[in-house]
Amino acid sequence: MQKYKLVFFTPRTSTQTILQHLFARFPNHVGRIGAYGGCAFVTPGTGQFLPLQGAKPAIGTVGKPEHVDEDRVEVLVLGAGDSPSQSGAGVDVKSVLQELKKVHPYEEVAYDVYRLEDF
Repeated sequence: MQKYKLVFFTPRTSTQTILQHLFARFPNHVGRIGAYGGCAFVTPGTGQFLPLQGAKPAIGTVGKPEHVDEDRVEVLVLGAGDSPSQSGAGVDVKSVLQELKKVHPYEEVAYDVYRLEDF
């Protein structure tokens, strides 16, 4: 019965495409809080990076620092045993990360996964 918070960073222009893909692929497990679906918290900011030799950046040029308008996106992921409608069947967080990487525009996706505790 584990819950996780997935946090990832994406160019602002890709935020809704990524979220809609994850919500459609995992409707009972990503962004689900009680009787609400499609829940996320999105915070705007500026990401910066320097593509190094061998990189194939979606934005920017190898060897030049880049600054991009990005969003920090936070969503709840219901792990095994936490699904509200599928008799306790949850989703493997690794499956969610694989889907995130498929739809995300960056070569390297910046993300964090936090295990949540119930109190």
